[in-house]
Amino acid sequence: MASKQSFDISTGVDLQEVDNAVNQAIKESLTRYDFKGTKCTIDFDREGPSIKLEADDEYRLTQLLGVLREKLTRRQVPLKNIDEGKVEVGGLGRARQTVGLKNGIDQETAKTIVKDVKAGGFKKVQVQIQGEELRATSPSRDELQAVMQLLKGKDYGVELMFGNFR
Repeated sequence: MASKQSFDISTGVDLQEVDNAVNQAIKESLTRYDFKGTKCTIDFDREGPSIKLEADDEYRLTQLLGVLREKLTRRQVPLKNIDEGKVEVGGLGRARQTVGLKNGIDQETAKTIVKDVKAGGFKKVQVQIQGEELRATSPSRDELQAVMQLLKGKDYGVELMFGNFR
């Protein structure tokens, strides 16, 4: 009996690394010269998960977002999994923005991945959607590795992670 090989396709961010990056960004915003005397805040909501940025004006908000991106990059948090919301300018020119964090593959992206694998000509590979992740199975490891290469070459708007290769 031939054994089935499989791997999981998922996406997500490490919330502890995001928390560390937010703390580093807060520290830098307190010490940077262009933020002196301003009220710029960064709040991390683990339940959302989201990050709320608020600054005195739109220019400082973009600077604050740049600091946050830099710290997230240094902590190996994939920037593809960050969903930047619209900038809202409120009273007295204060600007706010909510940055969402993507954990899990949404249904539309999952269907696109399944369609791309089927269109790739892999006859023995089966891809199943299991909630917010996918599982690819095949009797051949070589075909599964070819599927990985195909998926790495395409852009789905999220950073794909491959795990549980058995």
